[in-house]
Amino acid sequence: MKTIDGKILAAKITEAVRTEMAVLQPKLGRAPKMDIIVVGEDPYSIKYVNSKKKKSEEVGIECDVHLLSATTKQEELLNLIDQLNQNNQVDAILVQLPLPEGFDEQQVLEAIDYRKDVDGLHPMNVGLMQRVEDPIIPCTSRGILSLLQEARVDIAGKHCVVVGRSSLVGYPTAQLMLKMNATVTVCHSQTENLAQHTKEADILILATGNPRLVTPDMMKPGVVVIDVAINFDNGKMVGDAYHPAYLDKLGKVVSAITPVPGGVGPMTVVSLLQNCLDLYKKHHNLEIK
Repeated sequence: MKTIDGKILAAKITEAVRTEMAVLQPKLGRAPKMDIIVVGEDPYSIKYVNSKKKKSEEVGIECDVHLLSATTKQEELLNLIDQLNQNNQVDAILVQLPLPEGFDEQQVLEAIDYRKDVDGLHPMNVGLMQRVEDPIIPCTSRGILSLLQEARVDIAGKHCVVVGRSSLVGYPTAQLMLKMNATVTVCHSQTENLAQHTKEADILILATGNPRLVTPDMMKPGVVVIDVAINFDNGKMVGDAYHPAYLDKLGKVVSAITPVPGGVGPMTVVSLLQNCLDLYKKHHNLEIK
C-alpha cells in the first residue's frame, strides 16, 4: 500500500510558489495581496486563519486579516467585502467559513467579486470550472487533484466515487473529477447500499466526517483512496476510512491512500497559495501555468 504524503507535496508546491513569486514581484511592482475576513471568536477559525496568513507571508503574499465581532451585522460584512472588491490593490478575498448563526452565507459568498474569489466558491466560479481551462478551484478539491497527479493516478476513464456532497468539498470535487474525464458517482447520507457503490470505485474520495464509515471490505482491490475527513476516535485523529484499526486490512486492498493526518490537510492551505498566485496573475493579464 502506497501512502500519498501531503506534507511532502505541500512543501514542494510551497517552494514552487515562492520561487515564482520572487520572479514576478519585481516585474509587477508589488506583491499579491489577500484579505481574509473572520467573523466571531471561534478559536479554531482564528488559528486556521493565522496559519493561512503565516504561510502566505512565507512565500511573499501580503495578507491582511479582518477580525469582526460576532455581533457584526450582515450589512457591515457586505460593506467591507464591497470595499475590498473596489480596491485595485487587493487580488484575493476570503471569508472564513462557517459564519456565525444569523448570517446568510450564500449572500456573503455571492458578494465577493468572482475575480477575487480565492476559495472558488462564488457561483460564477463554480460554473466556470467546467467551461474554462484555468478555473479557480476550491482549495481542498485542488489539493485532491494535486495528490492524485503526484501519485500518477490516471483519472480519465476511471470510476470515481465521492462520498459526501458538501459545497466545500464533495460537490466541487465531483465536478472536478468530471472535468478530468472520470465517470463520477456521488454518495451521501441518504444513499442506500453504500457498499454497493464504494466497491465499484477505482478512485474513492471520502469527505463525510464519519469515522469508520467505509471499511476495507467495502472496497475493491487496487482502489486509490483519498480520505479528506478529520475525525477523532478515542483521542486519535482518523479519517472516514484511514484508521489504525484497519491499516493491516487496508494494506491488502488499496493500492494507495492519503493518511490522516498528513494527507489532504496540508494541501488545502498550499492550494490557497496557488489560487492567490493565479488571481494575481489574472489581475495582471499573465498566463497561468
